[in-house]
Amino acid sequence: MKTYFLTVFDQTGERLLNESFEASDNEEAKKIGQTRLGEEGYSEYTHRCVSPNAKLVLFHR
Repeated sequence: MKTYFLTVFDQTGERLLNESFEASDNEEAKKIGQTRLGEEGYSEYTHRCVSPNAKLVLFHR
């Protein structure tokens, strides 16, 4: 399992969510990230999910 990081920002750049989670690959991480965004109501906010080697797995601006 690898550790991924999910971060959500508001329009001023303040972090609203900054958490890590584990996933076996990038596809699973993308699904987990999208689920967390939906649960928190942050789907339409600027967000990113980054892999351990700094690859963007999920991004919305």
